[in-house]
Amino acid sequence: MKVLLTGGAGFIGSHLAEKLLARGDQLAIIDNLNSFYDPAIKKANLDAVRSKRNFEFYENDIRDQQALTRVFREVMPERIVHLAAYAGVRPSLENPVLYSEVNVTGTINLLELARRHRVQNFVFGSSSSVYGINSKIPFHEDDPITSPVSPYAVTKRAGELLCHSSYHNFGLKACCLRFFTVYGPRQRPEMAIHKFARLILQRKMLPVYAQGKTERDYTYVDDIVAGIIAALDGDFGFEIFNLGNSRAVDLLSVIALLEKELGMSAQLQELPAQRGDIEITCADISKARALLRFEPKVSLEQGIKLFVKWLLEQQ
Repeated sequence: MKVLLTGGAGFIGSHLAEKLLARGDQLAIIDNLNSFYDPAIKKANLDAVRSKRNFEFYENDIRDQQALTRVFREVMPERIVHLAAYAGVRPSLENPVLYSEVNVTGTINLLELARRHRVQNFVFGSSSSVYGINSKIPFHEDDPITSPVSPYAVTKRAGELLCHSSYHNFGLKACCLRFFTVYGPRQRPEMAIHKFARLILQRKMLPVYAQGKTERDYTYVDDIVAGIIAALDGDFGFEIFNLGNSRAVDLLSVIALLEKELGMSAQLQELPAQRGDIEITCADISKARALLRFEPKVSLEQGIKLFVKWLLEQQ
């Protein structure tokens, strides 16, 4: 297939790119290599992908309609995976306008071009953060989404609704995938597992909020990529799927696993809960199991071991 992947220089995107190329898809990547974190990391991700097989790359911003129009005319994609976004709950509290411009307006631009070019399937990378304050555990796709607590979560829910609108009004098939705390090699440096591992190695204090009692459904990147590919290959109208490990683990337990694999002790700095944070995320993946045949294969213990091995190789 001719696949257009936005955000392909990032953590999840680069892993997905490798899998798509390995199975013979024609791939074009759009990424503006912004400075949300070091662009050199994203360039290294692209180099790692390119070392296995070549692809077309466009250094463009998804807010730039004219640039996107040129890309679509050149690539003529059959299917799209849209992962490009400003990520993170806490940064979105500081710059909600930027998050809205990129995550909402950028998604509208892509959906409009996908409709005009009769794209067969549009896969949108959403987030478990859309559930917000939800007392029902685990989270199910049919749960009412009434209490997102960050601008980031709101922009991801807006993206889902825009995908639904495009399907309802124009027949553009779309799958929205709610990712639950993805980790693994190439994880963004500001995310908890990567950040804490580096701080332990540097013998620095780990900032631990809310006594480390917050729980997350940690999902290994290879499992997420398998779910994305299943959605990309599927033939749905409009669907939303949770992609998670279906197991909530508290932060202190994650730190203990990192200590074990690194062979070092962590020094904790206890801090109050942060704005925008939620206490727990946990995915009900019964729908993804049934329709995508999604089955996470990597446990948190195995995944932490694989992540630490990768991290130490980077030192």
